[in-house]
Parts: sequence; structure tokens; C-alpha cells
Amino acid sequence: MTYAITQTCCSDATCVAVCPVNCIHPTPQERAFGSTEMLYVDPKTCIDCGACADACPVDAIFPVDSLPASQAGYAAINEAYFAGQEPGPDSTGPNFHHWSAPSFERSLPSDFAPIRVAVVGTGPAGMYAAEDLLLHTDAEVTLVDRLPVAGGLVRYGVAPDHPATKKVGDTFARFHDHPRVRMHLGVEIGKDITAAELAAHHDAVIYAVGASTDRRIGVPGEELPGSISATAFVAWYNSHPEVAPDAVDLSSRRVVVAGNGNVALDVARILVADPAALAGTDIADHALAELRASKVREVVLLGRRGPEHAAYSASELLALKHLPGVELVVDDHDPRTAATIDGAAAGEKAELLRGVTRETVDWSRTPGSARRIVFRFHSAPVQVLGDDAVRAVRVTGGPDELDIPAGTLLRAVGYRGVPVAGLPFDEATGTVPHEGGRVKGMPGTYVAGWIKRGPSGGIGANRACAAETVGTLLDDAVAGSLPAPVPAPKAFLRLARSRSRHVVDAKGLAAIDRAELTRGRDGGRPRVKFGTVPELIAAAKGGRWKLPG
Repeated sequence: MTYAITQTCCSDATCVAVCPVNCIHPTPQERAFGSTEMLYVDPKTCIDCGACADACPVDAIFPVDSLPASQAGYAAINEAYFAGQEPGPDSTGPNFHHWSAPSFERSLPSDFAPIRVAVVGTGPAGMYAAEDLLLHTDAEVTLVDRLPVAGGLVRYGVAPDHPATKKVGDTFARFHDHPRVRMHLGVEIGKDITAAELAAHHDAVIYAVGASTDRRIGVPGEELPGSISATAFVAWYNSHPEVAPDAVDLSSRRVVVAGNGNVALDVARILVADPAALAGTDIADHALAELRASKVREVVLLGRRGPEHAAYSASELLALKHLPGVELVVDDHDPRTAATIDGAAAGEKAELLRGVTRETVDWSRTPGSARRIVFRFHSAPVQVLGDDAVRAVRVTGGPDELDIPAGTLLRAVGYRGVPVAGLPFDEATGTVPHEGGRVKGMPGTYVAGWIKRGPSGGIGANRACAAETVGTLLDDAVAGSLPAPVPAPKAFLRLARSRSRHVVDAKGLAAIDRAELTRGRDGGRPRVKFGTVPELIAAAKGGRWKLPG
């Protein structure tokens, strides 16, 4: 028996570090790391020790013979990765094969003095950076977030029906009350405190603020009511306090989604999923109520290119194929689509659509009562039609343009970073210019995550990204090039509290967590999140909060 890595793989390589026979690839030292959709177990090398499964933060690794039917295909997916690329045997070491050895080393001088580092953002990139500093140095870490609750992308970006992926948050939560951590939630840099003030209180500052807005499609009518960014839609069903409960209207029978990446598949899946199944998740109460009343029966996924170039991962498509009560359809309007699917080799992304129903969709017909998702490749929106709300989306495909009647357009064409007050910003890429994470022209200032590299890669990709940034920071510290903080360590706490009326610390965050878990337990759910800033602050202070329903 061997183990296999499955859909929820976060690719943070924790499993690589604990594998005694080096059977998980690509490792962080290999060129393919970060460019593959997930990590893979070599079945010929695996010794069935289970160390990887124990270490996996998102419960993605299982024995092959215990995989459920919906994930049985991952045994072949893991094996296929190694076809034709197996190295020769290693006669010089304990590994069965001569792969490059995994390494997560931090080497510092014995007299390395503790430094004070502020990390702005408590999502994956920020917490991987904090973890690296806390585990490998004696640094004191100040965690800052503009929202009064920690979590970032894990809390507000992961779909509620992916609970295993959310478990990575438990790994990060271990550091929230670490003795060398000071937490200041509800403090916005650039508004409550300037970047210069933050820098003056610390040896170094790491900005891990993500990419909080969406890319635009750039077509007429994009601003009509009913045209919504997938960023806002995901935040809406995840109880983000900056998105109103009534921001989404699901009263039309068809929704068009522009894009075919993982976020596009996420929103499509939520739109047609059985609300009874979602009722057992931490989905926002207002979103669950809207989905229960929803009239949506058909979601159309527009892909500008063919299925061989689809941006979604094979894992997300496989999950969609096993969604109960939902039919998948490929619009057969373009002969290139069928030719690509039929000609795809085993293991190619397009091959996964073989066997999916194909039809030339009659868009003039109102969707029936059955729920379905339609993949329309070689098609892109050119105009959103409607007077005071979306009524149709005009798309390309074939010799003529076509109008697809729909009451909602979800724009899922990517995220984009926004400028950070006091930092340089590249408008073309939506990132902060840097060298190995070091912000150009600002000694002691660093970036990690999507604001550093752009919105690419999932949760686990931030680990290697943060490691590079922390490595650069430590190199600068050893070289003595970090500007020394002037105020005393506790001065920043006084400053933060003088500028923000409701600063939430680790104790307050723990109170929020307990309250949300209690609300969930009372409602038979894992958690019921607070959806407004006042509710979060009240819970942090141990105040009364209203039970749902």
C-alpha cells in the first residue's frame, strides 16, 4: 500500500520535510516546485509510514486503499507524475532514489541579537513569515491587520465547502498567542498609523497584504447592477464585514461567470450546490438564506481559450464532476473544443472533460429545473447588456457574437493588489517593486505573498515566498543594514491604542473564536462567523452577541 495526495493539497511542502525516504515531489529545491498544481507521492518509493499524512495541515494525504470513490483517481494522478522522470537509485544515502535532498535551513551567527519585526497582514503569507521568524530566530513579532480578526485569505477566501483547506488556519493559530508575538488587529497602516511610524518602532516590517481587489474585464456595461466581481461574491458568502448581506441577488435562472480558474469553479459550485449540504458549513447566514431562495439553475463558465488552456486545476474540476445533482455540459459551439478533448492524452487537463455531455446550447431557452454548469470555451464577454441592471451578456464564439440572457455576471478574471500608503507601487503588475522581498529604496521594509509576486499560487505557495523574504531580511540583519528602532518595545502598543479605538489582541481574538464556535455548535455547524466589525469587536471584549435565527 502507498499514500496519495488529493484535492485539498496546499503545496506548502510540510510533508516533504518529514518524509524519511524523499518520495514527495516536487520539493522546494526542484525547479518544478510552485508550478505544479499539487505535490505528488511516488508509489514506488513510499514506505507507508504515514508521516506525511500526520504532518499535512489540510488533511490531503490518504492511503490509496482508503480513498473514497470521488478521489480514487488521485492514485493514478500521483503515479502519472513520476512516469518517465524517475531518477536512478542512490547508492550513497538512505533514500531509494537520488532526488535532491529537501532542506529548510536557517543559519545565523551565534551572537545574532533578537530583532523586532512587524508583519502587516495575518493571512497565509504573513503567518508563514511569522512562523519562520519565531521558529528559527529569537525575533519579537508584531502582527497587524486592518480587520479586527485574523485569517485573511483562509478566513475570507476559502470556499465553505472546503473545510479541510481551512484547517491550515489551525497551524497559524498556534502562533497567535506565542510569547514573542504581540497582536494588534483592527489597525490600518496608512490610516491609523503611517508606514513611517510603523517602521520607526521596528527593525523591519513585512507587508503581506495580499491582492484585495479584482481585475476588470474592460467591456461596456461592466458597472451595471448585477455585474459583480468574484472577489466580492466570495467575500459575501464568507461573511466578510466589508460586503453587505444584500450585495448579491440570485433571482435569475442563469448566471454567467467570466473566467475559468479555480475561483470561477468555486463560485459556480456554490451557486448550484444543494443548500442543505452548505448548511453544515461555516457559510454566511445571509448567503445561505439567499441560496435557499435562489432561482439559479444554470451557471455558464466562459473561457477565452480552449480546454487545454483552462486556468482551473485538475483537482477542482474533478471535485466539480462529483457534485451531487449537478450536470456538467460542454457547449459544442466550436469544433476546436471537441477535437481538443477527444485528442487529449491521459493526464492532460482537457482529457478530464471526456465523457462530459456535449451539446450546442440553445441560449434562447430558459434553463429548466435541473441544476447544471456549462463550460463554454473559445468565448469571451464583449458587452454587458441592460438598462438599469444586467439582462444579458454578449459573447464571442463563432462567426457572430451571441447574447446569453442572464441576470448576473460574475467577473472571475483575477485579483489585483492595491497601493500601500507609504510604499512604492507598480501599477502595471499591481505589486510592490522588490528584490528578493526587499522593497526598493526602503531599508528594513519587505513584502511577501501576492503583493510581492502578484495573485498566483494557492495558500501553500506563500510558504516558499515568505521564506525567501525572511531569508533576505535576516541577511540584511546579519549585515547590520537594518535601521534600529528608536521607541521602546511597548511604545507601539500605546501608539496603536491611541489611534484605533478598538484594538483586538490575542486574548480578544481567542474570545471571537470561542463565540463563533459556540454559535456554530448551537446551530449544528462548525462555526458561525460574525459578519460586521461591531459584532467582532463586541465578541472580542466578551460582550453579548446575537445568536443566528
